Amino acid sequence: MTKKKITQLSYEITGFAIKVHKTLGPGLLESVYEECLKIELVRNLNKS
Repeated sequence: MTKKKITQLSYEITGFAIKVHKTLGPGLLESVYEECLKIELVRNLNKS
Protein backbone atom coordinates (compact mmCIF):
# COMPACT_ATOMS: atom_id res chain seq x y z
CA MET A 1 0.00 0.00 0.00
CA THR A 2 1.38 3.39 -0.94
CA LYS A 3 1.89 6.23 1.49
CA LYS A 4 -0.68 8.26 -0.45
CA LYS A 5 -3.30 5.51 -0.07
CA ILE A 6 -2.55 5.16 3.65
CA THR A 7 -2.92 8.92 4.10
CA GLN A 8 -6.22 8.89 2.21
CA LEU A 9 -7.61 5.99 4.26
CA SER A 10 -6.52 7.65 7.51
CA TYR A 11 -8.30 10.84 6.49
CA GLU A 12 -11.49 8.94 5.62
CA ILE A 13 -11.46 6.88 8.83
CA THR A 14 -10.94 9.99 10.94
CA GLY A 15 -13.86 11.64 9.17
CA PHE A 16 -16.11 8.65 9.86
CA ALA A 17 -15.08 8.67 13.53
CA ILE A 18 -15.93 12.37 13.82
CA LYS A 19 -19.27 11.79 12.08
CA VAL A 20 -20.16 8.97 14.49
CA HIS A 21 -19.23 11.07 17.52
CA LYS A 22 -21.20 14.08 16.29
CA THR A 23 -24.22 11.89 15.58
CA LEU A 24 -24.21 10.06 18.91
CA GLY A 25 -22.89 12.88 21.06
CA PRO A 26 -20.57 12.64 24.06
CA GLY A 27 -20.87 10.47 27.14
CA LEU A 28 -21.34 6.98 25.76
CA LEU A 29 -19.14 3.97 26.38
CA GLU A 30 -16.23 3.54 24.00
CA SER A 31 -17.68 0.20 22.88
CA VAL A 32 -20.78 1.97 21.53
CA TYR A 33 -18.70 4.33 19.40
CA GLU A 34 -16.55 1.41 18.27
CA GLU A 35 -19.51 -0.64 17.05
CA CYS A 36 -21.05 2.33 15.25
CA LEU A 37 -17.70 3.17 13.65
CA LYS A 38 -17.40 -0.42 12.42
CA ILE A 39 -20.81 -0.15 10.77
CA GLU A 40 -19.92 3.21 9.21
CA LEU A 41 -16.63 1.83 7.87
CA VAL A 42 -18.24 -1.26 6.35
CA ARG A 43 -20.95 0.83 4.69
CA ASN A 44 -18.61 3.42 3.25
CA LEU A 45 -15.28 1.75 2.57
CA ASN A 46 -16.93 -1.08 0.65
CA LYS A 47 -18.24 1.55 -1.80
CA SER A 48 -14.67 2.45 -2.79
